[in-house]
Amino acid sequence: MILLKTEAGHQALKDRSVPLSPRQRSAFILFDGKRSVDDVLAAGMGISREDIDQMISLGVLEPVGGKAAQPVAAGPAPAEEPKPAASGSGRSKQQRYKDAYPIATQLTGSLGLMGFRLNLQVEGTTSYDDLVALAPKIRAAVGPEKAAALDKALGD
Repeated sequence: MILLKTEAGHQALKDRSVPLSPRQRSAFILFDGKRSVDDVLAAGMGISREDIDQMISLGVLEPVGGKAAQPVAAGPAPAEEPKPAASGSGRSKQQRYKDAYPIATQLTGSLGLMGFRLNLQVEGTTSYDDLVALAPKIRAAVGPEKAAALDKALGD
């Protein structure tokens, strides 16, 4: 299947209005209406079919010709998903990362030039553990009140 960016996708690329992980964002750029899903998966961006399905469901990608978006993967049934981390929240580390990443980028982005390096560090994270390690720096920069949403998303 060949996918391309929607108008909403082009806008999301500019203003980051749709939360995409760094890997999704990098792979998203490759969807140009010429490359197949398999080509993008083989490009070595570390993206999975589930990530592509999520981008389709967010409305930032669509099949060439605008046909109704079908999930790309047969994928495991929900009962076969990895067990969530033992935080009691019922969410996996990956899901907590996906929830917390846009909050962290928004918080550090709101700091302006003062938070530029911290924002780059957040954008360089690739896992829940990376983001948890940066959380104290973010909390110190924005204050505990603003960081409460990040703490909740991380499951702290």
